[in-house]
Amino acid sequence: MTKSNLLNIRKKLDKLDNKFLDLIKKRTHLVNQVLINKKFKKDIVDQKRIKEILSGIKKRSIRKKIDPRITIKIWKSMINAYIDYEYRNFKKK
Repeated sequence: MTKSNLLNIRKKLDKLDNKFLDLIKKRTHLVNQVLINKKFKKDIVDQKRIKEILSGIKKRSIRKKIDPRITIKIWKSMINAYIDYEYRNFKKK
């Protein structure tokens, strides 16, 4: 692979990363709406919902021919980051 090819691929990755940031911003907005509707801190972690999400991601990853080990790790990390975010931003009513 030439240096020019590598730089071109990296530029494409940077563009894709910017799209991810836009999606994360939208997701954070939705998480904020969910957080407003949670009455107690204990409502932040919903193990049943987490299992449903991860199961769905695994199935869709396989259907789309994406290694589910990658997507599961990404989603677990994202879920944990948002759990932390919710704890930091929870307002007792």
